[in-house]
Amino acid sequence: METLTISDNKGIRLITLDRPNALNAFSSLLMDELAESFLSAEQDKAVKVVVLTGAGRAFSAGADLADTSNRTPIHGLAGMLEAIVDFSKPFLLAVNGLGVGIGATICGLADFTYIAEGARLRTPFSSLGLTAEAASTFTFPNLMGRQKASWMLMAAEWIDAEQAIELGLAMEIHPVDKLLPHVMVQADKLAKLPLASLIKTKSLIMDPVKSQMKESIKNENAGLDELRGSPANLEAIAAFREKREPNFDDC
Repeated sequence: METLTISDNKGIRLITLDRPNALNAFSSLLMDELAESFLSAEQDKAVKVVVLTGAGRAFSAGADLADTSNRTPIHGLAGMLEAIVDFSKPFLLAVNGLGVGIGATICGLADFTYIAEGARLRTPFSSLGLTAEAASTFTFPNLMGRQKASWMLMAAEWIDAEQAIELGLAMEIHPVDKLLPHVMVQADKLAKLPLASLIKTKSLIMDPVKSQMKESIKNENAGLDELRGSPANLEAIAAFREKREPNFDDC
């Protein structure tokens, strides 16, 4: 795949976001390929656990604002998120560096999130004139409480790895060079267990909330469509391209 590196070993599928020069930003192609990788892992009986991480110094810089491919997406954001939410097997996340936008909100979709020392997360939606995504308007309040979730999703401030632990977005912090090896050890522990038991336990945890997560994704995507191209969004994009601070006085 052009934007991902995928390897299988002893029941573990390691998926690496592999656009390091773009800080692993989510292009239309990356969304489609990540959706396909989860759909493939779901059907592959040899895969018992999925681990997702990023190549280079970042986990993901979020949506690729420089993506000018104009390609017609196969799955798009909605399809990619549905594939992740519907994934019935354990999903581990190794956040190896900066995580912005979907690079932060995906923490709420993983079964187990591990984060590197020095990593930082940000949900910049308000600063882009947009709104939240990836079911974060549901998962974040459930993980951290309504007020803390509201602040993170609205204020567009950075949080560090220690704060991610305190807020419940991640389980453990490890030095960046030891992060993925540790996550692979944890994944191996799961891969050695009966897959049917893992799937049943995950379903008992997820089934009561899965429909709400999908409804949140639907409503969030509708909100994104409504706000995309608004004066605030256009000003944010112009400021990004012109490398200046946006002016939202008339927004």
